[in-house]
Amino acid sequence: MTRLSVRGLTTSYGEVRALHGLDLEIASGQFVALLGPSGSGKTTALRCLAGLESPDGGEIRIGDEVVVAPDRKIFVPPDRRRVGLVFQNYALWPHMTVADTVGYPMRIARVPATQRRIRIAELLELVGMEAFAARRCAQLSGGQQQRVALARALANDSRVMLFDEPLSNLDARLRVSTRAAIREIHRSASATSVYVTHDQEEALALADRIVVMNEGRIEQDADPQTLYRRPASLFVARFLGVENLLEGRVAAVAEDVVLVDVPGLDDVEAEAPRDASASVGDAVVVAVRAADVAVGPPSNGPRGTIADVEFGGGSWTVAVAVPGAPTLHARVFSGAAPRIGDEVAVSVRPREGTVLPSGAPAAVSEELVA
Repeated sequence: MTRLSVRGLTTSYGEVRALHGLDLEIASGQFVALLGPSGSGKTTALRCLAGLESPDGGEIRIGDEVVVAPDRKIFVPPDRRRVGLVFQNYALWPHMTVADTVGYPMRIARVPATQRRIRIAELLELVGMEAFAARRCAQLSGGQQQRVALARALANDSRVMLFDEPLSNLDARLRVSTRAAIREIHRSASATSVYVTHDQEEALALADRIVVMNEGRIEQDADPQTLYRRPASLFVARFLGVENLLEGRVAAVAEDVVLVDVPGLDDVEAEAPRDASASVGDAVVVAVRAADVAVGPPSNGPRGTIADVEFGGGSWTVAVAVPGAPTLHARVFSGAAPRIGDEVAVSVRPREGTVLPSGAPAAVSEELVA
């Protein structure tokens, strides 16, 4: 296993800065996802790790070896980094057999034929493709091709595995099964893995740690549970699909809990912002997931009318119009199907919302005006 260290990485394309002094430390054996929209810098960062891009500044270490340091004129080419790269389009040779494809990197490296055959057999068994060794790559399904690409990336005992949105060309069923295969291969190979994606579901399912990127900078670096439950900024909350962004004013602050007065609702008890800057009277935004909004029979508390219902398999997502408040989105997991027009009581479960850092209310208001 090999650790990765990225310090002060900067990259530009003409006048456009793709990476702004990126700092990232990845421990040996970790599976880290770089998550963000198009243009966030995640793919540029991956290409710099692979040696396919030469950054303007900063340093990259793989293990104890410095592979990039422009100020010292250090640039180790891709073939000497012992890094495996799995592309979005797989990049398999259609005329080659599966065994020849997996063995090709070893052939280029002049690994003896006997040793090569043994390693090919080991890798095909690892990815569950041993029965397809003699088949041509063009005769495989999308999921099978992805497994061959994984085996090829591991062929030279890669120190680090890099994945560039490898599941984006697969259908929903294959994405789930291949996702499980990638995770299992990561464990079995004891690899250090970096996985680029714009899909939050993929990142949450695969990674030990998720780095959310925006315009060449890191917005949040956290484990999946923390990222999902406690977004650090308005950008992260929106990108991860938090359904309710409630504007209000701080009514009280006690240690790590903030009481927020949200118009049209009872006071919302939420987790304090990460920058711990909330004071009584401050305008804030509370990020609340639909699963944390309770919906029930009408009572003396805040009420609303169901304006929309969306069936999601094991639950319904309902939009509730509340007088004097923004539309609330709630997830209902049991009971009869909600009906449009029904009157319901609504409330936010205590301490399930997160108060976002200062500046979020202005950003929400600007978007609403636009």
